[in-house]
Amino acid sequence: MHGMHISGMDLNLAVVLHALLEERSVSRAATRLGLSQSATSHALARLRHVLGDPLFVRARAGLVPTARAEAMADTLANALGALEGSFFAPPPFEPRTAVRSFRVASSDYVEHLIGPPLLTGLARAAPNLDLWTVSAPEEATEALAQGRLDLLFQPSRPGPRDEGLHVAGMWEDHFVGVMRKGHPLSRGPLTVERFAAAKHAFIAPRGRPGGAVDAALAQLGLSRRIAFTTPNFLVGPQVVAETDLVIVLAARIARVFAERLPLVLFEPPLELPSFEIAMMWHERRHADPAHRFLREEIVRVARTLPAPGRPRARAGSPKRPKTA
Repeated sequence: MHGMHISGMDLNLAVVLHALLEERSVSRAATRLGLSQSATSHALARLRHVLGDPLFVRARAGLVPTARAEAMADTLANALGALEGSFFAPPPFEPRTAVRSFRVASSDYVEHLIGPPLLTGLARAAPNLDLWTVSAPEEATEALAQGRLDLLFQPSRPGPRDEGLHVAGMWEDHFVGVMRKGHPLSRGPLTVERFAAAKHAFIAPRGRPGGAVDAALAQLGLSRRIAFTTPNFLVGPQVVAETDLVIVLAARIARVFAERLPLVLFEPPLELPSFEIAMMWHERRHADPAHRFLREEIVRVARTLPAPGRPRARAGSPKRPKTA
């Protein structure tokens, strides 16, 4: 027994000992544990050998614990209860007192739409939950799997998903054109040729050229000049408001800036796809009560976002050509 360490012991024996202490019967302990009577008797023999004590003696009323076994009873029950709680009971979570920090990868488009109402709600319900927002890394889903990110927001894409990845659609959006009030493009019919010939601004979150507009123009044998590129959705409208550049933006963020700046929204003379913004997280965080609370708060905010709407049809505007 000298020098014995718990790592060298079969901890299933502790469960058997606990059942024997409570049942005072090998047969009843076996039934409780789902073991045969022979297996339970064998486990008791091993316990006696490991602990160097008979642990139980037979009496008319059944098994009677020795002094050594009785001394272990309360400690053993408490330890097994705590272990069972750690494995099978969800950790307690109280939003008002919980202290947590989450890393969220998103664009400034997403942050601008849901950030203010989300933080307002968290200030009331969970004042000690902090959010760190970062730009999405190249291998964002791998960062989720490794725990370097808690949540990721990006347009949902068809096709197979990474193993262990959860995806929830948040909202749909579509593209609209944006130009300053009094822009030369606003005078006369807005043909696809005039649209392509204008100087454009372009949002490239990861610094890569090309997008839905360029793909649609290419199908018509056209291209455009991009005179200004920025990774920030919130910079583009401000530049367009003071220049002759035009830009194509997600309608939800375009409407926000059209209410603040001298901008005009218009339907691009192209068939452009709509898209869905999705929230993504990994299985490793799925059952975490604090993480689930944050996800539910984000879903609640997303449901309150107003519909993006469509620009009013402009007099003299031609019907947009089909590209498919």
